[in-house]
Amino acid sequence: MEPGSGDGPSGPERVIVLGGDRVRIGRGADNDVVMDDLTVSHRHAELRPRPGGGSRIRYEIVDLHTDGGTYLNGGPVERADVRDGDVIGIGHATFVLDGTRLTEFDDAAGVWLEVEGLVVTAADDGHRLLDSVSFPVPERCLVGVIGPSGAGKSTLLSALTGQLDADEGRVLYDGRDLHRDYAELRQRIGVVPQQDILHVHLPLRRALGFAARLRFSRDTTADERDARVDAVIAALGIAGREDQRIVTLSGGQRKRVSVALELLTKPSLLLLDEPTSGLDPGMDRSMMMLLAGLAHEGRTVIVVTHSVLNLQFCDRLLVMAPGGRVAYYGPPEQTLRFLGFDSWPEAFDAFQNDGVRDWAGEYRASELHAGYVSGPGGRGEGDAMSAPARRLTVRRWIGLARTLVARYVAAIASDRMFLAIMAALPIVLGAMARALAGQALDAEHTVNTVLIICVGAVLTGTANSVRELVKERPIYRRERAVGLPRSAYLTSKVLVLGTISVVQALVLTAVAVAGVHVDPLGFGGVWGQVHLELLIIAAALAFTAMMGGLVVSALVGREEVTMPLLVLIAIVQVIFCGALLPLYSIPGLAEISWFVPARWALGAMAGTLHLQELLPGKFGDDPLFASDVGSWVMDLGILAALSVTAGGVVYWLLRRQEPAVMRRR
Repeated sequence: MEPGSGDGPSGPERVIVLGGDRVRIGRGADNDVVMDDLTVSHRHAELRPRPGGGSRIRYEIVDLHTDGGTYLNGGPVERADVRDGDVIGIGHATFVLDGTRLTEFDDAAGVWLEVEGLVVTAADDGHRLLDSVSFPVPERCLVGVIGPSGAGKSTLLSALTGQLDADEGRVLYDGRDLHRDYAELRQRIGVVPQQDILHVHLPLRRALGFAARLRFSRDTTADERDARVDAVIAALGIAGREDQRIVTLSGGQRKRVSVALELLTKPSLLLLDEPTSGLDPGMDRSMMMLLAGLAHEGRTVIVVTHSVLNLQFCDRLLVMAPGGRVAYYGPPEQTLRFLGFDSWPEAFDAFQNDGVRDWAGEYRASELHAGYVSGPGGRGEGDAMSAPARRLTVRRWIGLARTLVARYVAAIASDRMFLAIMAALPIVLGAMARALAGQALDAEHTVNTVLIICVGAVLTGTANSVRELVKERPIYRRERAVGLPRSAYLTSKVLVLGTISVVQALVLTAVAVAGVHVDPLGFGGVWGQVHLELLIIAAALAFTAMMGGLVVSALVGREEVTMPLLVLIAIVQVIFCGALLPLYSIPGLAEISWFVPARWALGAMAGTLHLQELLPGKFGDDPLFASDVGSWVMDLGILAALSVTAGGVVYWLLRRQEPAVMRRR
């Protein structure tokens, strides 16, 4: 099928004649305008007549407190006047007011994408990663993007989706600036990165079900969500594997699951980065046939690939040359002839070794460029401004946070190895501390016991969280791009990991002091409850360590470096907790220790166990070890302050990792 030659008309979906009455728009059958779109609320918005204005009726659009929002000319609105020619965006549809008519346009039949003069420069040395990249993509078109390593293929995809800011140029989605109107258009765009964007330990159906709850309107029913999940599973050819954990699927099947996730919201524009990477030739062909079918059903599809085995399924081929320039854009069957080679290996070898040839210049001067790129320009006007972010309702935020918590708990419960380690670690560490405790926490045994408890609480708390953000970074970036609140995501991590860490600390401490006389001299602790005080301190320390682990996880770039850092963190806790060195008397080290959670936890435990009285020669002058209520409360207060500070740092670091188009909001 020739791109853009769809069977249906490209005109308006329908025309609603306005008679001066209120017009309600939504998913429910009781609306005046019924939309078959699960991102739209049951009762979504109303177009209401306004009094005044002479003989001509004036209208306003009112959002009915929806999840997906109502947009006017690309910006979110709760209530706003509508003038002739204004564009109202609801779900996948746009409505244009023209006097007494409201015309609806739906992008289900495909969209025209136009890339105009994209320039992206490297932040470090200013060299161009993309150099004046321009090409149009017709409706119902599959575009393959190929080129040698370093030619800017993935950079182009990042610039198209808003992951990177372009220094120059723009991307037009049916004539609208994609980055400017991103808040409205993001639900119409599907992006499949190289990495998995699902929790792979979950069963396929359950993973897609959680995604549906996050992306669809809050008032969708379970039956509606299940029907859509079943539809994409069937469409992607993965039926029969619904109850299989994603991690057990083959590479090709996992790619199809990632595509299925993006198809839940019926995007009109689908972009994929290396979907055939690691697949055998048969699966490569199957994936390209699938993408061609998705395009010809009514989507605009752009796929970045290193494979040249099945480019014949593409409608257009974009060849990137070194330096981020366009060496060719047009039908795939004409590519090698235009470049002057008989095979792709010859072409790629020339790209790498022929530094003199002006690939982009040759293409710009060709008839192919005149026919496929420099024809009619963009279909509309736009600028680089971003529409303001839509305010999220409290109910919607709570609903998203609950879904994220449920999904995270399910993902952890599905990872049996992680569960086993979490269950065993506090028991093993507690047993070590118990072996050192003897029969009573006296002058001989107390220091080593509380040191093991503190280090163990730090280890468990940090180990729980140090990998969690970095391993989910592709998932977070994609979900953030479609509107997931940063605060809801972070809250789900804190609630789940905090609960796990606190429970582990309680188990560790309980095992460590089981059958041990914790107050042999009868001091009575600080509050008169020695066991309870030790449990509270260990729990607070584990929670603070968990928050610190999230900071590390948000900072690092690769999951592999987290385990060496975990060992380093444990060593730092031992050195700076105050059990081995008289830190209070060493300038510099004393100040550094203020930022070490174990220092404050050990101080509180020392107060509870009256270490200054048990070992006056060793700890008598350390002000943090005082056995009074004020010092004990201060120690716990500092742990709380460190936790809050770590949360703020993680929130800021998450923002830095988001798509550029989201950071501008």
